[in-house]
Amino acid sequence: MPKAPVILFVPVSSEEGIGEYMRSKIVADAIVARWPDAHIEFVLNSFAPYANACPYPAHLVNDTPTKRIKEVNQLVTRLKPDLVVFDAAGRKAQLKHAYKCGAKVVFVSQHRRKRARGMKIERALVTHSHWVVQPEFVIGDITAFDKFKLNLIKRPLPIFTGSIFAKPDRQRLQQLQALYGIKPGQYLVYSSGSGGHKVGAELAADIFAQTAANVFKLTGIPSLMVYGPNYPKALPEIEGVIAIPALTSIDFISLLSQAQAAVLSGGDTLLQAIALHIPTLAVAVSKDQPSRIKQCVQHQLVLGCDINPKDMTHTANLLVDADIRQKLIDEMLKQGDAEGLDICMAEITRLLGETVNNV
Repeated sequence: MPKAPVILFVPVSSEEGIGEYMRSKIVADAIVARWPDAHIEFVLNSFAPYANACPYPAHLVNDTPTKRIKEVNQLVTRLKPDLVVFDAAGRKAQLKHAYKCGAKVVFVSQHRRKRARGMKIERALVTHSHWVVQPEFVIGDITAFDKFKLNLIKRPLPIFTGSIFAKPDRQRLQQLQALYGIKPGQYLVYSSGSGGHKVGAELAADIFAQTAANVFKLTGIPSLMVYGPNYPKALPEIEGVIAIPALTSIDFISLLSQAQAAVLSGGDTLLQAIALHIPTLAVAVSKDQPSRIKQCVQHQLVLGCDINPKDMTHTANLLVDADIRQKLIDEMLKQGDAEGLDICMAEITRLLGETVNNV
């Protein structure tokens, strides 16, 4: 194993979403925990609100990195990374350049269209490992033709990792529960994602917060409303709703792990809640989320409804019902344990080991 591997993360980054960046940071944190001397850098969109808060050296470009082909390629040439992780990002030319420079190339896809793109012959030939960060029941199996094609060019099949997140931190959880004055299993968690998503002229986060206020009036159960780093307004004061501007990934997952229930958008946090067996109402806030939510609802893993306070209040209130909660938990338990981060770390260990052995 290299003493100090050099690793570059290139996640999709924008003014709206944050999921790819957060996932990349979770993997980066796990790498540093395993190899403290690892040298990690990021390429991020300078317009993303979190760009300047990245704890790792970040190269800022004036668009999503996928569209800055020359700048990313020049960085790869200069940095000479052992591993480059393209999370839902990367043109074919960028993957090809990283491969030619001797880096191990990882491509991460989060829905069927991205997965199909990653399996195209020219891309697959320059990809060492393709991670699919969705459960197979959400995205569907790989077609027989794609399996045949990848076998023909001697490239591995994509790996279903499921959701990638760090394990909850019990000590940190106790500190957070004391900070917010909440007790295990006696609070709800609300999050619409990054905080920048709009539904018509209204911010999705404001619709979630209104739902939290309504549910508190009906149940008396306090809520944590995580507005997200892209939320553009001052946080409102609402009875029974603890307003949180943003949380680190480990703080969020720790608080989620002992929530009575959650109301979440259809992004990564939805899959994390399922993996943690937390009864959840899932509401789509962007165009890529309805199909994922539909699959989860059909498998009876979550509840779903349209994004408006009336429907959300009614459906979220069902999560307090003991019978409904137990039915959801029973179905979630059938999905098995969450091992996404472990799978990724095993792949990174393998790829970096190959780099050393080939020197």
